[in-house]
Amino acid sequence: MGVSRNRWPVFIVIVLLGCLLAALCLTCVAAGWFLLRSGTVTPVSGGVSSADDGVLRLFGGEPRTLDPALVEDSVSAEYVVEIFSGLVSLDSRLQVVPDLAERWDVSPDGKTYTFYLRSGTRFHDGRAVTAADVKYSLERACSPSTGSGVAAVYLGDIVGAKEMLAGQAADISGIQTEGDNVVRIQIDAPKAYFLAKLTYSTAFVVDRNNLQSPDWLTQPNGTGPFKLREHTEQQIVLERNERYYRDPPALQQVIFYLSGGSPMSMYENGELDIVGVGTADVERVSDPDNPLHSELTIVPQLDVQYLGFDVTRSPFDDVHVRQAFNLAIDRQKVTEVVWKDMALPAEGILPPGMPGYTRDKSLLDFDPARAQRLLAESRYVEADRLPPITLTTGGQSGQASPTIEAIVAMLRENLGVAVSVEQTEDVFPPTVPLSFAARARPQFFSMGWIADYPDPEDFLDLLFYSKSGLNQTGYANSRVDELLEEARIETDDQRRIGLYKQAEELIVADAPWLPLWHSVDYMLTKPYVQGAVYAAAIYPWLGAVHVDR
Repeated sequence: MGVSRNRWPVFIVIVLLGCLLAALCLTCVAAGWFLLRSGTVTPVSGGVSSADDGVLRLFGGEPRTLDPALVEDSVSAEYVVEIFSGLVSLDSRLQVVPDLAERWDVSPDGKTYTFYLRSGTRFHDGRAVTAADVKYSLERACSPSTGSGVAAVYLGDIVGAKEMLAGQAADISGIQTEGDNVVRIQIDAPKAYFLAKLTYSTAFVVDRNNLQSPDWLTQPNGTGPFKLREHTEQQIVLERNERYYRDPPALQQVIFYLSGGSPMSMYENGELDIVGVGTADVERVSDPDNPLHSELTIVPQLDVQYLGFDVTRSPFDDVHVRQAFNLAIDRQKVTEVVWKDMALPAEGILPPGMPGYTRDKSLLDFDPARAQRLLAESRYVEADRLPPITLTTGGQSGQASPTIEAIVAMLRENLGVAVSVEQTEDVFPPTVPLSFAARARPQFFSMGWIADYPDPEDFLDLLFYSKSGLNQTGYANSRVDELLEEARIETDDQRRIGLYKQAEELIVADAPWLPLWHSVDYMLTKPYVQGAVYAAAIYPWLGAVHVDR
């Protein structure tokens, strides 16, 4: 749902689209309106009848992929978590819960997990899911021929996974099966977050027979609560999986419109059932006297938006320059003026709400005078001696977002630094099978990350460990590596959180990032939609929703 990737849920993408946030811009195509009619999808002119209680209508984004092993962005993840499933999943409270596995045991040394598949688990086509399918799927994700850029991050703790990823083994030695219903996984050390890593899509089960078809992703044979019925330029339609092994979805279909104009206007016209609110509308929907206010839900996200530096390239190989840039940005003003308080100014890297989150004071300050002193202490001495600086953002509009414009203006005003802005469709193109560490890094770039699971490891270790495939900046600090390695195997929760706190303080001081804000989602939901729970990260939520018009 991380990877620097733009780790933003579909709803956040909608909000950012309304603000023209270039880093997360979606490409829109021609509109099409289709609604459920007597079990079939039929084009209509708009609106729904009271007979369509089984249909939920959303505004969505175009996924990069529906292959669970290749997911590196949140838009793709939103669909994949509904079509596929794994041994375990996240619930609405972002707790790890049983999924394909009904239960599991952990060995006394914390290194071996034995999963017991629940009876009645089937693929969409009715074939029974076996332990061999689980083993095949995990090994496929780690096969060099699959080209996953994230398998090493999420499955690399399993004994033998790294060897298979490197092409040195034909299977993963740490995965064993016992009959059709037992899967045993051995990891290299006891790690408190290992189960949570298995909720990421790289661990989801795929059907090897389905994969024999070259166009299998047009009809993926998953195990999730919904099946892919239709994927066109205009819409994506998910249909209820009648064979689902857990509580079956109440919805017959979920329609994601990929275009059609303003999502907010569509919601107010009765064409959408749920929508994210952008800055243009937040003040009116927040007004208690506005009829829409009663339909509003506010959800802080476990995410962070930031600007990243390539710390191996001039001028950001000088820590004083990076620190100066951080001190020159007034995050409070950005969130108040640009975001109209729809975001919380970042005080570090970890978002509030993260388990174990503690912070005595902000790790980030706004101090233009000190920023200028730090720049003077750098080898460049003054702004005019800096090499040309380009900030790379996602998008194709040709116009920088209000946020980016505000940041560029602050750097110019408070530090005397001129920054040009360059837009590209993807800041980090998904060049399979290379990881972020191996891809060409922009000098200075805008990105976002949302938690795959609620653990500090998902932010600090995945993004700042020197050998992580998701380290986009080239950052390396041996002391940080030591703290992160120690935290991986620490079994005392309080001490583990303390190690992450030390690591975060060191990382912020080294400034490989310029953290900006943590998102707050404003969601509107029609009164007839029940069971929609908007969590702080991505999880399979559509199965609990029902519509009673």
